Amino acid sequence: MKTLICASNPTLYPSKYSPWNPKFPTFNPSQKPNHPISILKPHASAKGFSSSRPSPIEKDVTNNKKPNNIRQNNEDDELPKEVMYRVVGRILFSVGVPMCLGLASMHLFGELKEKQVWDAPLWVPFLTILITFGASALGIAYGALSTSLDAEREGSLLGLEQIQKNWVEMWQEEDASS
Repeated sequence: MKTLICASNPTLYPSKYSPWNPKFPTFNPSQKPNHPISILKPHASAKGFSSSRPSPIEKDVTNNKKPNNIRQNNEDDELPKEVMYRVVGRILFSVGVPMCLGLASMHLFGELKEKQVWDAPLWVPFLTILITFGASALGIAYGALSTSLDAEREGSLLGLEQIQKNWVEMWQEEDASS
């Protein structure tokens, strides 16, 4: 019943800005804006906001058309599907296992506390989460670097020799590009 009574009352607006939060003024519908509405139109000439049609030169730039020789040079950068599946599989494994261990340990700590077997200190679950989720975050880089980039060669189970090889190649490419 109170809701219906309050709904008929007009909303009260403060007449001045709030003294507690001066950076964020409150909305007051009785005040008119200081600027005309025409200023609020977008001035950017970004895609979709331009009133004129782009020239043929701008069309080539926006479509990212490249000469044939540049396309041919970028084709060798693509990974074969077998290698991509191996990279994704390693990343999923190296991210999923530590994350599942972290979640399982949190469940275990909760069950032990609920059944009053062991009330673990607060730092134990915190440290467990820090280690397992941190290892999960590092699993993305590990999964990508430990994969053999050769389509015919599988690589080892842990991929430690591939990490050494791919790490050196990655930094050589970085030094060559700069």
